[in-house]
Amino acid sequence: MEYIKGVGPQRADLLKKELGIFTFKDLLEHYPLRHLDKTKVDLVKDLNYSSDYAQVAGKLISMQVIGEKQAKRLVAYLQDGTGEIELTWFQGISALQKILETGNQYLVFGKLSFFNGKAQIVHPELELYTPEKATGKSFLDPVYPSTEKLKLRGLSGRAIAKLTYALFQLLHPKDLPENLPESIIKQYRFISRWDAVCHIHFPASEEMYAHAVRRIKFEELFFAQLRLGLRRSERHRFSQGFSFTKVGDHFNTFYNNYLPFELTNAQKRVLKEIRKDVGSGRQMNRLLQGDVGSGKTIVALLSMLIAADNERPGDGQHFQSVLMAPTEILAQQHYNSLQEVLKEMPVCVKLLTGSSKGKERKAILKGCEDGSVHILIGTHAVIEEKVLFKNLGFAVVDEQHKFGVAQRAALWKKNSLPPHILVMTATPIPRTLALTAYGDLDYSVIDELPPGRQPINTIHRFENKRPQVMDFVKEEIAKGRQAYIVYPLIEESSKMDYENLMKGYEEVKSFFPEPKYWISMVHGRQEAAQKDTNMQRFVKNDTQIMVSTTVIEVGVNVPNASLMVIESAEKFGLSQLHQLRGRVGRGSEKSFCILLTGPKVSKDARERLNIMCATNDGFKIAEKDLEIRGPGDIEGTRQSGELNFKLASLIQDKAMLDAAKNIVSEVLDRDPDLILAENLPLKSHLKLQQGKTAWSKIS
Repeated sequence: MEYIKGVGPQRADLLKKELGIFTFKDLLEHYPLRHLDKTKVDLVKDLNYSSDYAQVAGKLISMQVIGEKQAKRLVAYLQDGTGEIELTWFQGISALQKILETGNQYLVFGKLSFFNGKAQIVHPELELYTPEKATGKSFLDPVYPSTEKLKLRGLSGRAIAKLTYALFQLLHPKDLPENLPESIIKQYRFISRWDAVCHIHFPASEEMYAHAVRRIKFEELFFAQLRLGLRRSERHRFSQGFSFTKVGDHFNTFYNNYLPFELTNAQKRVLKEIRKDVGSGRQMNRLLQGDVGSGKTIVALLSMLIAADNERPGDGQHFQSVLMAPTEILAQQHYNSLQEVLKEMPVCVKLLTGSSKGKERKAILKGCEDGSVHILIGTHAVIEEKVLFKNLGFAVVDEQHKFGVAQRAALWKKNSLPPHILVMTATPIPRTLALTAYGDLDYSVIDELPPGRQPINTIHRFENKRPQVMDFVKEEIAKGRQAYIVYPLIEESSKMDYENLMKGYEEVKSFFPEPKYWISMVHGRQEAAQKDTNMQRFVKNDTQIMVSTTVIEVGVNVPNASLMVIESAEKFGLSQLHQLRGRVGRGSEKSFCILLTGPKVSKDARERLNIMCATNDGFKIAEKDLEIRGPGDIEGTRQSGELNFKLASLIQDKAMLDAAKNIVSEVLDRDPDLILAENLPLKSHLKLQQGKTAWSKIS
């Protein structure tokens, strides 16, 4: 059984490259986009703007290639006796000219549009049509996702349906054994796994299709939660860690004398959760989520001081801590702020980045190795093999989504036992998504801002209001304030974006001539030293305006900056807009964020801009972002590997997700190793998924 009927080596190779279908299991999990009544054929005269997709049968009366180069297209007309419909292709024109013949009858399917009042289908699927095709018993015909390359090789959505049907002729119910305990199947009245897979593809009725969708969605959510739950359970039971039982002089002296502000109730709650973890004798792995300016760093510092208060049994050596940040700017910012608040404390803090050279670098490495450095702050340089610690006990990973799993894991190898890990993010993640994507971590959230923080007044203005916007910038500067002007450099290597940035910089200079105004510019192409110099000039108020790309998204703290202008704001996602806005509003003065856009703004972009103007709450923004874009596009969540759902939605299926979570908790509370007979189907299914063996390969 090397190939399914209709799949040879070339088609198999295309299926792998285009759709990631390597095995029979992959093909079964390539679910239809929709189902159609194959016997229902639309009349051209009945097509209207309310129609989404259309299926039309008729004679191909003409074909013609129009235009040249990029504008080249094949245009054909199909006539069914009630009217004509235009068929258009922009790709595969030569191949289509060899296949299609005027005078033949074709059955055409595709997304309907109208051009100059005439019905049109672009890149339709089509097959030869005979009257027999319109007779016989009505049934639902699956339409599958495909690609242009596959269509040109005869693997349209409908052709994939034939392959899937051929695969079912080779399979038997025993090939799809039950993967859920009988008790769950009975409790939720699920149809069998075999029936679910059959009816998701070839449903006997709409009712059976609904049953199949419900069963498969539940499986996706349930097994994602089960994998996370098993990892978390195993870590809680078996992951030995350092025990920090003491809260001593370092913590108490700082807390009572040098704490720059009163902790919020949320900060106190999170600190209590961390203290419980690090005193348990198990390794902590905790996600700390908090909006911009919520005070995550002070919680991390207090936790690192607890580490410094504790000694490893036997050698009296106090524990060291490390804080890893994704950029030199952010690492430098953390170093400066910690140095400032700890200046009266006997705590040695050092900074290690790619810019640390020569004697300075050697001294830092020596201090880490002999234990005289208590807190090391740095970029990914801190996980290099040459960086050795005497007694690393606590590690903080800031803006954790910027780091890969392997980079975080490298911290574990710096000691005999892995250090306690606190991963922090200022990118608000909806609770539902956080508990799904990071369900193997313990979860803390700081959901209130420190007192005195001013809400940021966010305003949308179109390009034609630029002179008034720049006048407002001048008014703020006249009050002694500073301003950011941010440009959308999507990729630092993008030539066009870079040219737009430089053009924008010159335009800003024309509005703010020297010597009355001084401007800094920062972008990713600059050398680190130049970037730091320009940044420091702005920090010290030597320049009043910072023209920048999104490199200032995190790690810049200038309380005197009260205004941010975001150019081409429609090009930014919600999360990034919120992160950028968080660079202002850090002082006691009222702050503003102006979203500047061109005159034409898409519906989605307008929705994003409206949300930004309506709220400063990062969690509300994150919930809306999840609604608009879905979890797959939320930064960082794909690293978990748990969100590649084929059918389930964290938004529409939240009730089902909650049910799956609760059932997983009940199962693992009773049987954490899945050794009871009723849970053996779960264990077998997980092993099958991990082994990635899926019966036979397509080729």
